[in-house]
Amino acid sequence: MTVLDLGATPPSEKLLAPGDLDLPEPTFPLRVRLCEDCLLLQLVGSIMPEDTVSEYPYFSSFSDTRVQHAKAFVRDTVKRLGLSKKSFVGEVASNDGYLLQHVVAAGVPCLGIEPSVNVGVTARERGVPTVSGLLDEQLARSVRAEHGPADLVVANKVYARTPDLQGFTRSLRVLLADDGWLSIEVHHALKLVREVQFDMIDHEHCQYYTLLSATRALATAGLAVVDAELLPNQVGTLRIWARPSRIAAPPSERVVEVLGLEKASGLHRAGGYLQLHPRTAARRQNLLRFLLQCRAEEKRVVGYSTTGMGSTLLNYCGIRSDLLEYIVDRNPYKHGRFTAGMRIPIVNPERIAKDRPDIVLALSWDLEDDLSRQLNYINEWGGQLVFLSTLRSPAISVLKRTV
Repeated sequence: MTVLDLGATPPSEKLLAPGDLDLPEPTFPLRVRLCEDCLLLQLVGSIMPEDTVSEYPYFSSFSDTRVQHAKAFVRDTVKRLGLSKKSFVGEVASNDGYLLQHVVAAGVPCLGIEPSVNVGVTARERGVPTVSGLLDEQLARSVRAEHGPADLVVANKVYARTPDLQGFTRSLRVLLADDGWLSIEVHHALKLVREVQFDMIDHEHCQYYTLLSATRALATAGLAVVDAELLPNQVGTLRIWARPSRIAAPPSERVVEVLGLEKASGLHRAGGYLQLHPRTAARRQNLLRFLLQCRAEEKRVVGYSTTGMGSTLLNYCGIRSDLLEYIVDRNPYKHGRFTAGMRIPIVNPERIAKDRPDIVLALSWDLEDDLSRQLNYINEWGGQLVFLSTLRSPAISVLKRTV
């Protein structure tokens, strides 16, 4: 059952060099369907990982919030699980080592498994052991043979990004010790539906989970959910703790609580997802109305941060450089390039202080704390930092925040 269709767009993390601007771009459907049997939200025709991650433009360490989140996770988890120099931690999709650097600092042996060659190089340069490759059962067996089974496997922001869900889940189980712990962070479908977070949908996400659907997926490889956390961030992250079924304790009270929230919101039945389509259309109309009003008032509007969610937002809404002059990003890898589809130029953040725009539109609304700190200087000329998708009601067009 199709619950949302965002049209056909370019790959979400793809950027264009100046020489690419005269060339055609491939586009792929951005359509979300619901399995009415297991209630798993799935993207139709997902792009295979090899097409998107051989050279990846996203480096997690450029987000202060994500680095601090990772540091706190490692500190708490080392204490909770009693990890030591005799333990072993593996992280799948470890990016540039933003999380495992704290494991290294804690003196716990670890290994990152990162498919993107360029960010893997950065991880190794900062002292984080990293193997380049996409996790499958063969690689999992190789890692286990060389390093032993993992006392902790971390799979943040990756469990929703594999076309072969059952095979990937089996690979996680191969990495994990028989008495080990698996920690997964995914975007919670409860937030996606409740708060109309359509811009969280991109070609890199093959699935969108409730705790119920994640529990069913993990069970296919003999893994049982024992705890769950709704993390206090804007994006709506669900952290899932799982263990091999044979030694897993009964689910915690937090698991029961989250499942209850999902059920109360109608997400344990197919009909609860039908609200997503009309509310998404309303959100697009409100955003375009706001930008057109800014243009009519001759206000200068620029964007901040080029992420997958920003790409979805721009392409679904049809926002080009006539409404959003340019986008700034802290990552120098992206400077001088252009966003896919809408082809908006990407520049250094220093450009904001030079141009003094009236509006800075935050395209990474999940990083509100980061952006509010980084952009507090725009108050000098009365500039406004505008967040969109944190709104709980699609009837309200925008949230304006002067920092």
